[in-house]
Amino acid sequence: MTLKVFITGASSGIGEALAVYYAAQGATLGLAARRSEFLEALNQRLGGQHACYALDVSDAPALHAAATDFITRFGAPDIIIANAGVSAGTLTEFEEDLEVFRRVMDTNVFGMAATFAPFIPAMKAGAGDGRKMQRLVGIASVAGIRGLPGAEAYSASKAAAIAYLESLRLEMRPYGIKVVTIAPGYIETPMTEINPYKMPFLLPVDQAASRFAAVIARGTSYAVIPWPMGVVAKILRALPNWLYDRLFTSAPRKPRGLLK
Repeated sequence: MTLKVFITGASSGIGEALAVYYAAQGATLGLAARRSEFLEALNQRLGGQHACYALDVSDAPALHAAATDFITRFGAPDIIIANAGVSAGTLTEFEEDLEVFRRVMDTNVFGMAATFAPFIPAMKAGAGDGRKMQRLVGIASVAGIRGLPGAEAYSASKAAAIAYLESLRLEMRPYGIKVVTIAPGYIETPMTEINPYKMPFLLPVDQAASRFAAVIARGTSYAVIPWPMGVVAKILRALPNWLYDRLFTSAPRKPRGLLK
């Protein structure tokens, strides 16, 4: 049976790498992103037979229309990867950053729920048909494990995504639909290339995609990739606030106003 995979944020970075990976496995893809020209170019690279949807994930009606079209053409997907995300340095003291804050939250949190919502009824309807894999996959970040200075919106959005995915996992469990939370560390993508600081354990995006796919196939509930960053994250989570504050108040920050 041909695997069917729907991916948001598919035009670059992690989403593009996942599309390339799954296409090489013979999957039928639904590719969603804002930039239609990038999507079409990717589709042609992958053989031209996949479905492309130029949309913004904060536009729930557009996602509903895309889901309806994909299900009509191919059936309910086996894997839905809510990967679309944006990042920007934000400081609450600057009122002009509030619009950026809203944009980050709309994309990274609301956009994830809006991606899953129109597919879940069809996935639930097929939950008893013996399919081996039904996955709702959310791409979070280690930035959601502890708040980072200068990344108020991004850290908040990823912390919210982690909690949202955990709630969703409990809701989907009775139907055999596994919810997978992936919290990447530093991956070589356009989002990280603007960071003006050293990024430990930086992982090439193609390697990241294959590791993500392995986690998805296993149905792991939560994974940090690369794994050494997971060790660091656990240590940071365990630090008392007074020590964390002392260590990270002066940590390097993402530049303000660069929405990626």
